[in-house]
Amino acid sequence: MRIPDEQDVQGEINIVPMIDAIFSILAFFIISSISLIRSEGLPVNLPSAKTTESQKVAQINVTIQPDGKVFLNKQPIEVNGLQGAVTKLIPNSEQSMVIINADEKVSHGIVVSVMDELRQIKGVGLAISAKKK
Repeated sequence: MRIPDEQDVQGEINIVPMIDAIFSILAFFIISSISLIRSEGLPVNLPSAKTTESQKVAQINVTIQPDGKVFLNKQPIEVNGLQGAVTKLIPNSEQSMVIINADEKVSHGIVVSVMDELRQIKGVGLAISAKKK
């Protein structure tokens, strides 16, 4: 039975707090996923190649920027000192892969100089990094 003096109150669902919580969770996942990206070298514009493959060996990164500056694992280095520094990074009698990240605008002569220095080290394989087309 109903009392005539009472009015019906319509229930409401307020979704604004739910939307705020969803956006907070989304922002958390976006920010946390940025830190999961593996950076293998300094940012350069890599050339493209159809035959690129991933390497699964201990990696040492050599980056050559468009202005010709050379970096070993993100630390600046001269081309002449590259051989000694890479030798120190290689564990005893193990194979290591040196990845050359050369910008597409780098002079071919600089890349050849870096490769010549690295080829003199025993137990080192060379790879040139490229973007897949």
